[in-house]
Amino acid sequence: MNPSRLLLPLISLLLLAGPILGQEAAAGAAPVQEAGGFMQGIDDGTGVLNGWIGSVFFYPVPLGGGQTVPLAVAWLILGAIFLTFRMGFISLRGVGHAVRVTAGKYTSPSAKGDVSHFQALSTALSATVGLGNIAGVAIAISIGGPGAMFWMTVAGFLGMTSKMVECTLGQRYREIRPDGRVMGGAMFYLSKGLKEMGWGRLGKFLAVMFAILCIGGSFGGGNTFQVSQSLNAVQETIPFLKDHRWVYGLFMAIITGIVIIGGIKRIATVADKIVPLMCGTYVLACLAVLFMHLGDIPAAFSQIWHDALTLEAGYGGLIGTLVVGFQRAAFSNEAGVGSAAIAHSAARTDQPVREGIVALLEPFIDTIIICNMTAVVIILTGAWSNPDYESFRAATNGAGLTSAAFGEHLSFFPYVLSFAVFLFAYSTMISWSYYGERCWAYLFGEKWSLSYKILFLVFTFFGAIVTSQNILDFGDLMILGMAFPNMLGIVMLSGKVRQELTAYWAKLKEGSFPVYK
Repeated sequence: MNPSRLLLPLISLLLLAGPILGQEAAAGAAPVQEAGGFMQGIDDGTGVLNGWIGSVFFYPVPLGGGQTVPLAVAWLILGAIFLTFRMGFISLRGVGHAVRVTAGKYTSPSAKGDVSHFQALSTALSATVGLGNIAGVAIAISIGGPGAMFWMTVAGFLGMTSKMVECTLGQRYREIRPDGRVMGGAMFYLSKGLKEMGWGRLGKFLAVMFAILCIGGSFGGGNTFQVSQSLNAVQETIPFLKDHRWVYGLFMAIITGIVIIGGIKRIATVADKIVPLMCGTYVLACLAVLFMHLGDIPAAFSQIWHDALTLEAGYGGLIGTLVVGFQRAAFSNEAGVGSAAIAHSAARTDQPVREGIVALLEPFIDTIIICNMTAVVIILTGAWSNPDYESFRAATNGAGLTSAAFGEHLSFFPYVLSFAVFLFAYSTMISWSYYGERCWAYLFGEKWSLSYKILFLVFTFFGAIVTSQNILDFGDLMILGMAFPNMLGIVMLSGKVRQELTAYWAKLKEGSFPVYK
């Protein structure tokens, strides 16, 4: 049976349920807010679960000066620092080669895989370039000041190596099934790689833990959260959706289902077109504002540098700025979380390290380029400290603050932002659907993949209806939690990556690899 035929009955069911649920939400009483209701029980239970999980993942690690950092963020940063030194700062010397590989210059026609280097990069980027680049940067600067952007950039630089290591491992331990489909990602290098080192039971436990967290993250942070937050932005330019939220949910379910039913090849085909479009649209808007303030740009970077290292606010102020920057970067580029390894494992290549080097471009594009452009605009316009925008800062409404900053110079920017947010959310969803589906198949088998896709589309629809912050926050906790099994595994397996990287780099310098274009 053609899986796509199941999409029509599902859409029909959602079409019937949508107006009923939508009326409840439009009346100001979303189902999750009805006292004693079924959804209220789910909301309350999710809140309790979030509290338990958050007490572990966000355990405050003291840094001195009255400042703390969440355990998960500290875990990611310490691991990234270790890997950066162990890989000989490949994040500096590998960028040029990564660009050439992405352009196809080293792609062998006989290499096995489902997608090209560029498509794998686009798929992974579509999952990370999103609301964090718009809202996260504004929140970081409004809380930690301009200096927070410096530390976000440092975190992005360190994260480049984390991405390189995990994606190299994703390629090395992937499986190519008899039907030609690729299965790879943290689940495989944790279970198979650690088994090679004599840690088979630990590896299997970490692999299952990662898969469960990834599935939860795909339904939450990679799906319902994206629908909910993008709708909040889009409805500002399309008021009809404020009272008909279910229409947006149904629309997103339809266009998502059309893509994800086709698997990684269709997802990659769509991603390699959306990513350049959404990044290009947003970057052009940034450049327009920057050109209006061309003479002030050096002063903006000077302020970022000064505030990042100043001790005028005391040691606590310095550490606070550092923590905010690192924390927002961790949420933005997901380096060390392990999600991107699933996408990159499907790339056509016979050299695992080569795909790992391609992957280090992700934090570079996501954090070092796009986030910095957002930051400079917010600083140049003074929006981060403008008293007129205090309501945005008080509500940690980063998207609203960014929109206000751009809107001072580009009256049409709210429409550009709505379009960009829609693309960011949509592209994130189709990529995370693949991540979750691969983990689902790892746990239950390939024959159950379709059941996951149907569940994913149901969650897509309800993302527009359910307004509970507890339910939306659950997905973020799952995604951040993936860092615990993944970072432990890639640090333990880093010696294998170091050996392969050393051998690969030597051959590259010798000119041993054929160039095809």
